[in-house]
Amino acid sequence: MKMRNLLFSVLFLGFFANSQTFNQDYANVSNMVSQTNISAYLQEFEALGVKTTGSTANNNAYTWLRNKYLSFGYSEAEITKDTFTYGGQSTSNIIVTKTGTKYPNIYVIVCGHYDTITGTGTNDNGSGVSVILELARLLKNVPTEYSIKFVNFSGEEQGLLGSQHYVNNVVNATSPKMSIRLVLNIDEVGGIKGQTNDTITCERDENTSPSSNNSASNTFTQQLINCVTLYSPLKTNLSYAYASDYMPFQANGEIITGLFEYNETPYAHTVNDKYSNLDPLYIYNIAKATTGAVQHFAIASQMLSLDTAKEALTGFIISPNPAKDYIQLEFSNSKNQKFSFTITSPEGKTVSQTENQIRIDISKLPKGVYLGTFKIEGQKITKKIIVD
Repeated sequence: MKMRNLLFSVLFLGFFANSQTFNQDYANVSNMVSQTNISAYLQEFEALGVKTTGSTANNNAYTWLRNKYLSFGYSEAEITKDTFTYGGQSTSNIIVTKTGTKYPNIYVIVCGHYDTITGTGTNDNGSGVSVILELARLLKNVPTEYSIKFVNFSGEEQGLLGSQHYVNNVVNATSPKMSIRLVLNIDEVGGIKGQTNDTITCERDENTSPSSNNSASNTFTQQLINCVTLYSPLKTNLSYAYASDYMPFQANGEIITGLFEYNETPYAHTVNDKYSNLDPLYIYNIAKATTGAVQHFAIASQMLSLDTAKEALTGFIISPNPAKDYIQLEFSNSKNQKFSFTITSPEGKTVSQTENQIRIDISKLPKGVYLGTFKIEGQKITKKIIVD
């Protein structure tokens, strides 16, 4: 966590929004952010206790994070562990990789630390952890041109230990060196309960060593400002980046940006950094903004549709919809192409997966809204399914 002097910040109220086009597909995904999920992540994070680097609670938090990503449908192969020691104790960064369709070896990194100091750190940085988890859940089945790495660092509170270790031992140790499009850091975005939390600080690189990445950071941060305005009700505050997990990347010459709360909590690094002292609705809105922004940065595919986007396959229909016992897939298939159909829950769990079946039994699914993804000959379309 970092203290900042807001007197030197410049307040932006979305004046740049007109320079970036609203994307309905991105909005559809952003609007699927769940307030229930955000609140649950925060409370579960708090219940893990004081997660000091290398402690039992810290390692339990790693396991909790890993299980969350697995529950979203990420495979064991997509989850990697970057381990280091602090004070003679072992701790680990957790990295989840979603592979891009066009630029699989160029990465958008979305990161934030999960270690805490003194207290449970529900704001610093359970809030950032919650945003990253919800983002990873929602983008699991959204194709993106660039690869995305969702990274939860340990050791931030002791001096950016985890992020520095990752840059030294993973980013720079990759052959050839890992190619990073952008690093988006999310640290302490919980706001203060009882205050008007309607503004988020967007951070750009203003450091002089090196300064060669400053211009690109400014460009991406302006885009972040635009996305906040386009995909959430929040206003934006432009400020400078420092003292969090993007700094080892910055020193390495990478392009960085970040999010930080505008109303700065007085409870960070104390026993009062609890769920009861932050604003879950604020975090929900930040998750919406972040989901829109990361889709923009990673270039999410227009082929994903949640009702309003153009269909990737002409004439594809799911009927009946709403449905009760079964659904029927209707489409032109004159060449007898092989196809698959996957149904996922709003939480991102796969609940049905079939191949070459046009009539699918849904009688055992609980009532609710699901996503059905139809794939054929390298094409894909996703639609809502309502089980009544």
